[in-house]
Amino acid sequence: MTELGQRLRQERESKGLSLEDLQKLTKIQKRYLLGIEEGNYEVMPGKFYVRAFIKQYCEAIGLDTDAIFEEYKSDIPSTQTEDMPQQLSRVRSRKEIPQHTKGVSKAYDYLPTVLVVAGVVVVGIIIWVIAQNIVSDKNKEQANQEAPNSEVQQSNTQEETNETTAKNDNSNSEDEQSAADKKEQEKEKAEKEKAAKEKAEKEKAEKEKAEKEKKDSGKQEYKEVQKTGRSATYALSGTDAFNLEVTSTQADTWLDVKNGKGNAFFSSILKKGETKEFDLTKETEARVNIGYSPGVELKVNGKAVDLPFDSSKQVRQVVTIQYQPAEAQ
Repeated sequence: MTELGQRLRQERESKGLSLEDLQKLTKIQKRYLLGIEEGNYEVMPGKFYVRAFIKQYCEAIGLDTDAIFEEYKSDIPSTQTEDMPQQLSRVRSRKEIPQHTKGVSKAYDYLPTVLVVAGVVVVGIIIWVIAQNIVSDKNKEQANQEAPNSEVQQSNTQEETNETTAKNDNSNSEDEQSAADKKEQEKEKAEKEKAAKEKAEKEKAEKEKAEKEKKDSGKQEYKEVQKTGRSATYALSGTDAFNLEVTSTQADTWLDVKNGKGNAFFSSILKKGETKEFDLTKETEARVNIGYSPGVELKVNGKAVDLPFDSSKQVRQVVTIQYQPAEAQ
């Protein structure tokens, strides 16, 4: 094992992370992570990936990548251009063509005969269809000549029936339209009343929320007490509640939340897009350890607060919040 591999493994284990956890964070296969820790770079898919995988490993456990690369540059291979494997030719000689294709060639010898037979069958079918149509037309013409008077009488009767039916249909249609219009009016009225009620309830809730936030913001105070290294301490006062909300918006991150006595409320991976809420009103102190701070948002009692350090410069950050209830002041 190289000095770099030993350093990385110690830092990972101090975070309570297994290789499986690290694999989920970095999307790098476990065997490659193990190869980095053991200094066995031969298992990598290529030397080009060694530096990239080490960089992702360091970022996931909160180490400064530039500092690590400078300190352990003797353990990390430099990037080299690898020879691309020679592509196999897709052109095959006649000798490489499988022998079973010879049978297919023989089948093509019978193709002209098959086509001639198929053509004769198709012509026969066309002649039969034309003959059937001629016979059918003659039968229809004969039937029309035998019963002209019957068609006239049927036509008159049909017209009378159609007029009567049309009158009845118009009457029924008017009744149905009237009922449909009334039903539609009632539906529109009910929808308007429902929308008005929902709007009133929403406005009332928003007003109450705004008043509460205004009231709380006037009392609550969140100020910095101390800042050193990657840790910072803040004091929360002027409020009777201590609710903490942590959201990861960009990537999975390690999150550890403990009280002043060291009791853990959460110690695991916080997935991208996931939010965790903690009611710490009964605690006097909370310690929040963030493994990968880019994209992490903190809220105290529903109000967003900034992280103490620039996440592009300090990936891992520790925030301690000391809480003093308003009633105790």
